[in-house]
Formats: sequence, C-alpha cells, structure tokens
Amino acid sequence: MGASAGGLEALELFLGQVPKDSGMAFVIIQHLDPTRKGIMPELLQRATAMTVLSVKDRTSVQPDHVYVIPPNRDMSILRGVLHLLEPTAPRGLRLPIDFFFRSLALDQEERSIGVILSGMGSDGTLGLRAIKEKEGLVLVQSPESAKFDSMPRSAIDAGLADIVAPVAEMPGKIVAWLKRRPLVPASDTTLQNHAQSGLEKAIILLRAHTGQDFTHYKRNTLYRRIERRMGLHQIERIAAYIRYLQENSQELDLLFKELLIGVTNFFRDPAAWEQLQRVALPAMLANRLPGKTLRAWVPGCSTGEEAYSLAMILKESTDELKGKGGVKIQVFATDLDDDAIDQARTGFFPENIAADIPAERLGRFFTKEEGGGYRVASEIREMVIFAPQNLIMDPPFTKLDIVSCRNLLIYFSAETQKKLMPLFHYSLNPGGLLFLGSAETVGGFTDLFAPVCGKSRLFQRLERSGFSLPLEFPTSFNKVLPNAPDTRPDTQVTPTLQVLADQLILQRYAPPAVLVSDEGDVLYVSGRTGKYLEPAAGKANWNIFAMAREGLRHELFTAFQKALKAKERITLRGLKVEHSAEAESVDISVERLEAKGPLQGLVMIMFTDRPSPEKTAKGRRKGATRTGNPAEAELREQLDAAREETRLTREVMQNAQEELRSANEEMQSTNEELQSTNEELMTSKEEMQSLNEELQTVNAELQTKVDELSRSHNDMKNLLNSTDIATLFLDNNLHVRRFTDRAASIIKLIPGDIGRPLTDLASPLCYPELEGDARAVIEKLVALEKPVSSRDGSWFTVRIMPYRTLDNRIDGVVITFADITAAKKLESRLRSEHAEMETRVTGTGKPSKRKGASNAS
Repeated sequence: MGASAGGLEALELFLGQVPKDSGMAFVIIQHLDPTRKGIMPELLQRATAMTVLSVKDRTSVQPDHVYVIPPNRDMSILRGVLHLLEPTAPRGLRLPIDFFFRSLALDQEERSIGVILSGMGSDGTLGLRAIKEKEGLVLVQSPESAKFDSMPRSAIDAGLADIVAPVAEMPGKIVAWLKRRPLVPASDTTLQNHAQSGLEKAIILLRAHTGQDFTHYKRNTLYRRIERRMGLHQIERIAAYIRYLQENSQELDLLFKELLIGVTNFFRDPAAWEQLQRVALPAMLANRLPGKTLRAWVPGCSTGEEAYSLAMILKESTDELKGKGGVKIQVFATDLDDDAIDQARTGFFPENIAADIPAERLGRFFTKEEGGGYRVASEIREMVIFAPQNLIMDPPFTKLDIVSCRNLLIYFSAETQKKLMPLFHYSLNPGGLLFLGSAETVGGFTDLFAPVCGKSRLFQRLERSGFSLPLEFPTSFNKVLPNAPDTRPDTQVTPTLQVLADQLILQRYAPPAVLVSDEGDVLYVSGRTGKYLEPAAGKANWNIFAMAREGLRHELFTAFQKALKAKERITLRGLKVEHSAEAESVDISVERLEAKGPLQGLVMIMFTDRPSPEKTAKGRRKGATRTGNPAEAELREQLDAAREETRLTREVMQNAQEELRSANEEMQSTNEELQSTNEELMTSKEEMQSLNEELQTVNAELQTKVDELSRSHNDMKNLLNSTDIATLFLDNNLHVRRFTDRAASIIKLIPGDIGRPLTDLASPLCYPELEGDARAVIEKLVALEKPVSSRDGSWFTVRIMPYRTLDNRIDGVVITFADITAAKKLESRLRSEHAEMETRVTGTGKPSKRKGASNAS
C-alpha cells in the first residue's frame, strides 16, 4: 500500500474495514521525514486488531500483520522477507513506493496486490506497471475521496487501475478477488473443454468489436487475462462472462486493453541496452556509408518508452562517430492500441521516469514541464514515427538496420513466433540487428540469426540463399490473385516536383527562376541563373540569400519576407547586380504559391533582365558634353552623390544588422542561462514538494498525538475532579504546575498562578512547614502525611508524594488535601462525651474497679 500526504486517514479507514483473519499481510510505504522517528505504527494500531510493526531488516512477512516502512529507508522483498536498504537518491527525489512495488511484483508475481491512496506526485505509477505485467491486482483510491489526488490520478491516467473505489470499499473487493476460482483446473477435462468454448466465443466477440484477432496469442495468457476480468466482476462461470461481454461493449474495450498488456518502461534491462550501445552499434556504424539513413522498427511499442529509448541510444552512438558526417535516424514505432499510440505521440511522461533514466540522459533528451512530468526533446521526437499496426496481419517495414521486438513474442503462440522470425529476417538489411527481450530467443532459426556475443539477446541477420517471405504474411495491402481479373482502378503517376515546376514556369514565367522553401533553401532551378546566383565559398550552402550576388542579397531578403507575409507577388525593378566588369540591371519577382498541391507553401523567384540605364546615361552624357549643358552636369553630380549616399546607408544598415545579430546571440546565451536557472528552480520545487509531503505526514501524526493528549488530559481532569480530592502538582523548584478545582477552593488558586512559587500563594492552612516538608520529600523520596487545620476551622490530611515520570525520574511533588473536618468534629464530640462520662463516674464515688471497667468501655 502506497500513500503520501493525507494518507494517514485513508490508511486508518482501510485497516478498520479489513475482516478478521483475512490471511493477508499489508506492507505500508509512505513518504516519511527522514530526520524524525516515525510514530505511524502506534497510530495505525488503534484502527486494527492486527499486529502493526515497524519493519526491521530481514523481517519475515506473516499473515494478518501490518508492516510499516521506517523513515529514511528503501524497502524490498525477497522470498517473503522484507529487507531495508540505504536510499541512493537525494532527499526530495526518492520514489520508495515504486521501488517496493517493483520488488513485490518480481517476488510475489500474480499474488501481489498494489494499492495507491492519497498523496502528491506520481510515485507508485511505475511500480504498478510491474504488478500489472505479472498479472497482479491494482486498486486506486477514487480521486474525489482522496485528500490529495495527484498519486491516484497518475495511476488512473496511466490506465493501470483495475479497481477505482473509495477506501472503505477496497478491503471487501480484495477479499472477493482472492476468493475467485481458477478458470481451468488441470484435473477437470470437461471444464477445460467448456472453457475452450468460452474462450473462442470471447475471441469472436473481440474480433467483431475491435477488428483484431487474438487467436495467435498463447492460450494460457488469454485464460489468465479473462480470469482476471471475471474475478474483478465476481463472475464464476465463463458462460456468464460471455453473456456479460455481449451486453456490455465497454467490457469488451477493457478486455481488449487487458490482452494488449501495455507494460513497458525506459531502458528496460539496462545491461542489454548497454551491450547494444557499446558492442553492436559501433560495429554496425563503422562500415556505414556517410549520409545513409539509419532505420529501425519497434513493433509493439505501447506508449513509446522503448522507441524513445532506442532513439536516444542511436543519437548518442552516431554523435560519437568521427568523420562520418551527419547520420539521419528514423525509428518506426507501431502498436495495435490506438490509444497507446496517441499517448506515445505526445512524448509526455510522469516525473518518476527519473528512476529509469540516468540524470545526464534525462537532462539532455527531456524538458521538465512546469505542471510536473517530462517531455521528450524535439530532436528525439522528430526521429520517431508512430503508427498503428497489426504485426501479424499488416505488411512489415523493410530495409531496416534494427528491429527491436522486446517482451512481445512471449505472448504469442509458438506457431506465430515461428512465422515472425522469417518476417524479421526479411525486414532487415544484411548484417542488421534483432533486439529481443530477456526471455525471448530466435528458437530454431539459427540459420537466419546469430547472437552478437555469448548469451546476448542481440542477434545479427545472416545471409541465406533462396530465402523469401512466407506466403502467410501479406506483402501488400491489395493482394491480386493469379489469373484473376484486375479490378484495381487505373493508377495515375503523380507528377514529380520538377515536372510541376517546369509546367508552371512554362505557363507563367519565361525568364530564369528558382523554386525555394519558405526558409529560402533552393529546391529547383530553371534556366541560366549564374548571372544572379553563385555558390558561396566554404561548406555547401544552397540557401538563396547566401547564393545571391552582390547588389541583390539585401533587397531579395526584404522582398522575400514581404511575399511570405502579404501572400502576393512582390516585384523589385532596376536592381544592380555585379556580375562582370559592368553592373547589370535586373527586375526580380517573388511570389508565394498558394494553389493547393505539392507546390503549396513554396516560393517562386523570377529574374528578368532589363536595358542597362548606365548605357543610356552614357549616351546622354556624351551629348551633354557636346552641348556643354551645365544643368545636366549638375543633375548628374547630384545623382552620383545620391547613389553614394545610398551605398553608405546600406553599409550602415549592414553594420546595424551585424550588431543586431551579435545582440541576438547574447540574448540566446542569456536565454540558455535562464533555462538553466529555471531547471534549478524546478529541481528545488521538486525537493520542496517532497518536503511538503513529509511535513504533511508529520503534521498528521502530530495532530493525532495532540488529539490523544487532549483526550488523556480531559480524562485525567475528570478523574481527579470526580474523586473530590484536592490535588496540587509542583515541579522541582516548588512552582505550581497544575491543580484541581477542589484545590483551588482551599488555597484560592487561579489559572494565572501556574508557574508561581508555592511560597507566593496565600493559604488559609495553618501549615508553615509545607515548603520544608515538600523539599524534604524531594530529597529523601519518602512520602509524608499529616493532619493540618485551617483558620476557618477546617481540617485536612495533607499527603506529599514524589512525582515520578514513566522513565522513573523525579520531577516534583504531588500534594493532596483530604478534607477530614467531619472526622475531626466527630472526634472532638467523642472526646467531649468521653470526658463527661469520666466526670460522672468520678463524682459517684464508685470503686476503682468499676471505674476501670468504664474506662475500658
């Protein structure tokens, strides 16, 4: 049972509803303050008749016992024995519930039951995945009944909850679950046949509802999963469950999810991933041609953890290559479950994935979200393509370098596994890698795959002459039978980008032109554009702004941006392009293509030569020289000055652009620093949240203790008052600590007298030795008792005793005042009567013998 903030009340309510002699053992994992001694066992013992213990190392689990984790410890279980471990994670980042749930699943397998109660964060979600994988039971407190609903909602959103219910109902549901009977006892052949019939009907209903055929799954897997659903609904006969499926389509959806077994996590079996990265991938990449795309396929990807893990490993391995150039990575991830694919596409995961991913990898490939959780970085997300696919029925991906099919084959029948191995061989390139789970092998297909090393679950594709894909698997979506009429519609060849661009240019543009993306990257060139464009020096750069010649670059960039925003043709006229010794004049048209089709969103740039104005001006200058027109010469000088001024203005703008670029780089650097600061703040926030959870638990414990002390105080006060004995408590310095109402009537005490010395109190008692007697009792530890009178004629028996604490320490004295006034008055009357009788006897002159007899009487 995992709980955090607000969990004490839920735990007390849960344990109070557990029936007597249930035969179950309860292990409670809670976020506790590591610096305080826990009092959780004492608090929970009040709510249950079961024995509640704080776990010590190597504690053996017994039925009808409750075990509570001690502070500042992680806990594990091995063969029914609890072991305590020192936490390795820093305070604020520990996940003790996940840690124990995973251990419980490995140790108890299908007998394990995980319960998540009120709490903050997402601790427990990954552990519940492990319990679900082992076919255990998962119960989650309904969020509306939880004081803090973060932990319950995290488990529910992950699709792991078998039962969502208020805490008070959970024990009854667990008992009902444990009373379920096996669906197929091995000794009952008739029931096996009956169960087989019911199983086939369930498969038929699933196929009709979801379109997916589960006949390829292992029979035992199907039996166990159906048995789980029957146990949750407390249905004993499979025929009744089949009827329930027919009447409830929602149960068909839940059974479908149950059979898919979507349980996974990042870098599952870390040693295997390490071997892939350190042994197999370097050998594959060593002989790889530069620039060739690395293709991988992850069938049965579930919510994407394995696919993203593979992408991260590939990214790290390719980054280590020297002199190979950039290697593009493409990972295809497929699954039968559309909901799991949708969740994988978001790339968002809870905070507790930090337990499975090293801190360096987590910081590099994930971004911390403000609301909690991590999102996969865009560079990794863009590598992975998610798609729904039926591995058995749909065509496979081909020309692959890696197939990672981990912990999927174990759910398929042996016949299906034999068909999938040739399929994977067909999909892989020569020398490609097949990555299987720890419990999976290639079986008898040692002629198709060879282990990379030793008992590794990494296999390399072998060449086999004459091998082809088995006919049972479709190789295309539209299969044409031999000698059958071709009923497929006439196919039209989709025009290529070049054909479409040529057609458009021929129809609307005659001059040289280029087709570029919305970022200026050249996609297609038409005509002779060398007069306007030239490749930039250095590393190849096919961006139009880097290739534009001097005189066009800045104007072209401005027109390009205007065309993108205005979505209309922008024309620049009379631009000077420096191509040869002379500057030539050119008109440029820039237009964004909006017509629907493959060219939509691209930009067409057209260059049109025009007569050079310098030649015309030159002829005019000759004529002006001949005519000697001074006004024309002055205008020419002004024009030259304007041109020079324009040139200088352009230089100033270029310098300003450089400064802006530098400022932008500084802003980017500042932004990175702010991001780093934000990450530190998020880490601090996590630590504060964890500390807040611990304080919530401590506060709940202390509040319970305060309530207990308050009740004890009330009980003691009522007890003392009911005895009608005046009692005064003094500390070692004889200062008033506490007194009863009866004592206040004797010594005239008020609440403000607490803490005052005994000698400061006004007392009607004729007992000046009270202080000395009290000190003597403290020193000698011997009780003292004597009668004392008061000024109003009352009498009291004063008893002074040492005040002993539970640990046998003297901490003051207790003084009681028993009213003996009535006894004293009776004694006085008796003495008077006795004296009177003696006087009478003496006066009668009787013999001394009678007098002695009278005295005896």
